[in-house]
Amino acid sequence: MTFALVGSCLALICGAIAIGLWRAKCRHDLERRFITPPQLRALMSQRNILIFDVRLPLDLLGESEIITGAKWIDPAEIIKNPALIPKDEDSVIYCTCPSDATGIKVLRRALALHFSRMRLLRGGLDAWKADGYEVVPYKGMIRLDTAKWPA
Repeated sequence: MTFALVGSCLALICGAIAIGLWRAKCRHDLERRFITPPQLRALMSQRNILIFDVRLPLDLLGESEIITGAKWIDPAEIIKNPALIPKDEDSVIYCTCPSDATGIKVLRRALALHFSRMRLLRGGLDAWKADGYEVVPYKGMIRLDTAKWPA
């Protein structure tokens, strides 16, 4: 009985260690995908890179400017249909969430689908503007899903 209890405790400890190591690896893999505003600006001057604004529709309405050359895509649409972003081209996504929450959610989904060329702008649009880089007014359509709203 004592051996069974010790064995169970050891199995739990080993499991917890394995989960901790796996989580650390995931965080490290995600961290490697971040790009700073100066790094993105340098990439933009060297070659064509796709930039996607993945802010929620209401966030875009509240602050309706985007990085020059960026395309806005509703993050819910990307999660449903990741093919909206080309898998075989370099791309950068950004949002305006605290801690880049929406961008991280989209990036995790893309990485799970083996998008190896996608990066996330650290600090999003706010960091881009704080560094003095150009933004332009967003002039596209914004579709709000009002079917989820209470009557």
